[in-house]
Amino acid sequence: MRQKHALNILLSIAQLPRATFYYHLKRMEQVDKYESEKQEITAIYHENRGRYGYRRITAELRKRKFSLNHKTVQRLMKELGLVCRVRIKKYCSYKGEVGKIAPNLLNRDFHADKPNQKWVTDVTEFSLFGEKLYLSPILDLHSSDLISYTISDRPVLSMVTTMLDKAFAKIPDGTNLILHSDQGWQYQRMLREKGIRQSMSRKGNCLDNAVIENFFGLLKSELLYLQEFQSMQHFKQELMEYLDYYNNRRIKAKLKGLPPAIHRQQALLAA
Repeated sequence: MRQKHALNILLSIAQLPRATFYYHLKRMEQVDKYESEKQEITAIYHENRGRYGYRRITAELRKRKFSLNHKTVQRLMKELGLVCRVRIKKYCSYKGEVGKIAPNLLNRDFHADKPNQKWVTDVTEFSLFGEKLYLSPILDLHSSDLISYTISDRPVLSMVTTMLDKAFAKIPDGTNLILHSDQGWQYQRMLREKGIRQSMSRKGNCLDNAVIENFFGLLKSELLYLQEFQSMQHFKQELMEYLDYYNNRRIKAKLKGLPPAIHRQQALLAA
C-alpha cells in the first residue's frame, strides 16, 4: 500500500513505530542463516519417511557435520512444518496356553554385555486384503540387531527352522547363548545340537519377551500404520525394505547414534 499512501499515514493507522517497521523490514531482507541446515533437515526427514523426530534428526545432522542443538532443530522443524508421523502404540500379543517346555532363563534380564549372548524371537501376524502374512525374526539383545528373519503366508514350522538355519550360519557351535521365545518346543533338538540354551516365557506373559514385542510395535507404527498398500505383495516388499532400513540405517540413541547392524559390527571387531 506504500505506492498509494504515505508511510506516515500507514504507520499511524497500524499504530506501528517507524523504528519497529524498519527493524522487521531489515530482517526480512537478510539471508536466512539456517538455510543450508533447513535443507538438510528436510532431506533427513523425507529420507526416513517422516519417522524421525527432532532428536534423531539432531543426531543425524551431527554425523553430517552440522552442529545444532536439539532445541534449535526442534524450532526449525516447527518453522518447516515437519512433524514426526510416528505415534508408537504398545504391542502385546497373547499366545494362548504355553506349556512348561523350557525354563525362563532370560527372566526379563534384557541386558547383554556382548553380541551372541542373548537372542529373542517370536512370530507376528499381519492381516491385509483378506490375506495373512507372518514374520519370524531373531534379535540380538546387545544391539537389538536383526540376526535373521523369514516371511511366510502360513505359520508353519519350516518358517521358524529356516530362520534358525540362517542365524546358526553366523555363529560357531557351542556358544552357549540363550534363545528366548514364547513358544518353541518344536525346535528343541536344533538348539541342543547347536549348543544353544532354550528359554521360554511363562503362559501368555508378553512382558517376558518385551524386547521383541516392542520391536513388533515399532514395526507396525513405522510401517503398517504409517502408509497405505496396494496389495499384500506390495506390503511384503515394503516390509523387507523396512527390515533392511531398521537394521542398517535407522539410528538409535542408546547405540550412540548408530544403526543396530553397525553397532553390532563394531562390538564384534572390538571383542
